[in-house]
Amino acid sequence: MQFKEIVGQAAVKQRLINSVNENRVSHAQLFLGPEGSGSLALAVAYAQYLCCEDKQPNDSCGVCSSCRKYQKLMHPDLHFSYPFFAKHKDDTALTFIEQWREAFIAYPYLSLDIWRDYLDAENKQANINIAECHQIIKKLSLKPFESTYKVLILWLPEYLDKEGNALLKIIEEPQPNTLFLLVAQNQDQILNTILSRTQLIKIPSLGYNDIKNYLIEKHNQTEDAAAQVAYLSNGNLTEALVMLQQDTKGYHKIFVDWLRLCYANKGLEIFPFVDQIAKMGRENQKNFLRYGVSFIRECCLLMAGAGNLVHLPAQELDTAQKMTNVMNIEQAQAISAELEKTHYHVERNANPKILFLDVSLQIIKVLKFKTIPQGTQYIPN
Repeated sequence: MQFKEIVGQAAVKQRLINSVNENRVSHAQLFLGPEGSGSLALAVAYAQYLCCEDKQPNDSCGVCSSCRKYQKLMHPDLHFSYPFFAKHKDDTALTFIEQWREAFIAYPYLSLDIWRDYLDAENKQANINIAECHQIIKKLSLKPFESTYKVLILWLPEYLDKEGNALLKIIEEPQPNTLFLLVAQNQDQILNTILSRTQLIKIPSLGYNDIKNYLIEKHNQTEDAAAQVAYLSNGNLTEALVMLQQDTKGYHKIFVDWLRLCYANKGLEIFPFVDQIAKMGRENQKNFLRYGVSFIRECCLLMAGAGNLVHLPAQELDTAQKMTNVMNIEQAQAISAELEKTHYHVERNANPKILFLDVSLQIIKVLKFKTIPQGTQYIPN
């Protein structure tokens, strides 16, 4: 993995390169970024650059012996640890290393849901067990085999329970030239004892244009299709790539038609709509609701006088501007809250016909009768 293969994050890439060139490599670093930001890919690219035998000014060479092994994730001084679904108490990350290599090479923007699909998870919970902690200590107690540095990349340390305290000594006092890279999404779920021993590197969500341009250039999407997926993904490239495999077209028309039916209180016409949505399938229902929440948010920005922050195609922008004439911020927030609740229940396999009929009735109450549910009122500054 080279830096040039990673979407956006120019400032983070430059910071990492500078730390190597200026010999300021901290032995324990925490790459903290939301899902789809590329934090795992950045950690691998950083390790590859550090061990490259012919470093270029802005990237690893990609052709030396070390780089070729890194690209296959088979370098003897590169180790991985990650959550897995143990079948036996002595299972460790090495038990699933072949699946891990296959998953990361296919999906550098890996998520836990994608990783789960590569394993026989059944109903087990993912975790990093005590056997894996002991395996990490064993790996890092040895000297580097080929490179200057021995690197361990620990993905999602949030899944380390109290067993993670076994790693404190090796993190605080590692062997010389040992690099410990943690890649996390939620700082609050990491053991404080581990957090305090690492140097924090914050990785922001990807920008709208970063995702849009990537989809156009690398996935041959039209500008309109890329714009809609980038808009829906909200900075999460993993989510954007999943959406490419689904039908994301037509959400705008369906959503606006739905709001018009609710505004006009056309109850009998809502039933065919509910049947239509129920046939879309769970993932498309979630994307439809996600689009609705995002569209309502853009309407709120217009109503708040922040039109310069709105990212909508011309046709959708025109519709959003018209929407601001028939609802206020209180109503918009109430509708958004109902859509988010519906998304939550779709994820948990609620009956779609009952669910979408109910949310339709709630939106009628908000738009037609201006009844705002308690607890959703907008409080001005």
